[in-house]
Amino acid sequence: MAVGERKQIFARRLDLPGRGQTMAPNLIVTGGDRDSVCGTVVFGRYYLGGGGAVHGGAIPLLFDEVLGRLSNSGGRPPSRTAYLNTDFRSITPVGVELDVRGWFVSEHGRKRVLRAEIRHGDTLCAEAEGLFVILRPDQP
Repeated sequence: MAVGERKQIFARRLDLPGRGQTMAPNLIVTGGDRDSVCGTVVFGRYYLGGGGAVHGGAIPLLFDEVLGRLSNSGGRPPSRTAYLNTDFRSITPVGVELDVRGWFVSEHGRKRVLRAEIRHGDTLCAEAEGLFVILRPDQP
């Protein structure tokens, strides 16, 4: 049965991994405040891109989830991703616990710039910068 976007369960189940989104990696938040978040993620075989590495498309998906949730937290008005630049620094391995960190860089008017990184121990696997724009009152 189809329901309106605001009534769907998908992406709104905070009690389920990835908020109930089958594609979203399961980020376990371990700390943070209004301007930062840290946590862990294990990319299972579902995200295998080959050679024991996470598929390159899954990494920006995680970054968008982390930075989007942070951008919209702390009582801030909702925003949307305007751009998300991802730099792959080393292989991101499948099946191991990885550290994830995201933080605010700046906020000017409707624009919010945030950054994030994924690490396997001391190895930087990937990093990202995202621009999130606050929605106007007429935008859903």
